Amino acid sequence: MTGGGLAAWRPTPAARWAGWVAALVALAGVLAGRREQLDQVHVVLPFLLLVLLGGATGGRALGLSLAGAAVLLLNYVFQPPYDTLVVHKPLDTLVLVSFLATAGVATQLLEVARARAVAARRHALEVERLAAEREGLLVEAEHAHALREADRMKDAVLAAVSHDLRTPLTTITALAHAAAARGDPAGPVIAEQAGRLSRMVADLLDLSRARAGSLPVAVEVNLAEDVVGAALRQTAGVLGERPVVVDVPEDGPPLAGRFDFVATLRVLGNLLENAHKYSPAGAPVAVGAAREGAALAFTVADRGAGVPAGERARIFAPFYRAAQAGGGPGDVGGAGLGLAVARALAEAQGGTLDVAERAGGGSVFTLRLAAADAEGDVPDDADDADDADPAPSAALSAGLAPGGSGHTAA
Repeated sequence: MTGGGLAAWRPTPAARWAGWVAALVALAGVLAGRREQLDQVHVVLPFLLLVLLGGATGGRALGLSLAGAAVLLLNYVFQPPYDTLVVHKPLDTLVLVSFLATAGVATQLLEVARARAVAARRHALEVERLAAEREGLLVEAEHAHALREADRMKDAVLAAVSHDLRTPLTTITALAHAAAARGDPAGPVIAEQAGRLSRMVADLLDLSRARAGSLPVAVEVNLAEDVVGAALRQTAGVLGERPVVVDVPEDGPPLAGRFDFVATLRVLGNLLENAHKYSPAGAPVAVGAAREGAALAFTVADRGAGVPAGERARIFAPFYRAAQAGGGPGDVGGAGLGLAVARALAEAQGGTLDVAERAGGGSVFTLRLAAADAEGDVPDDADDADDADPAPSAALSAGLAPGGSGHTAA
């Protein structure tokens, strides 16, 4: 057996007991040859020492067992009449009883001390473990605090820069329009790019306000067809000749909800631009509204490559742009802020914005806001709109679809 094997070897409980019993018998054999010359005290003390050592290493059961065996050996070998278990003198009985009591008490005390030592070691290990965990938690807390502080400073910088950019952008836009009026061909291009930059600045400001919990919203009762129509008018220049399918129910009372009109308009506008950007050329974009229980659901659907399940949560993160295959002609890049701003505006109104796979290919973005509870909640001009035009959805698709190419999918 190698030295490493010896170091790793540990006796079994049975081997330990056998060893100590053998040691006790061997001690009795050594002392038995001189029992005529030895007083009982000279025999009792070595026996007691061996019993205590056995109890200290093997536990209380071994110690008490050795004490009982030692009493028998003392009586049989070292007390007259020898080689019998008969006790000749009352004093010899006292010696045996005292030995057994002393060994028993000492063994019990050793067991208590050993149990306390084990508990102390466990406690020390637990303290070390908790200290290590606490240190790890402190490091994580400091790291999280640093990240929050960095995020706060980033939002503050973005908000400040975005705010400061609005004035020069307004000036650039005015100069571009003036140049275009003079016939300068660069004027429209400058105005278009300034408009893109202005929208990006507005998105950054809204994101900063949303994270600070100070995004202003005015929740009122509005009609679904009004905000859908406004969104189509707003994005007409972006969508160009792309066909748009509008699905707003014609039958029944007008669809009404409780939402901020301007914020919802921006959400639908961002979703329409996103659908155009990631749709193949000529593929229609669908926009609709419907009642879903206590919610008013707006949908914008495309026929793009779709969003993988693993990216459906990530696409709403600021500055994240999902990889796409075969993007449409509207894919001219971007900062990855549109969907993040859309979800922030939805949640600021108490609504939700989600994406799902569309049957037949593509994606469906669904904005859910609180629906109006009763007809009495519908704005006063809803009845006038019904009297003026008995088919609001048809008028919506015919008059508001970009390039006159939209149509209603009933």
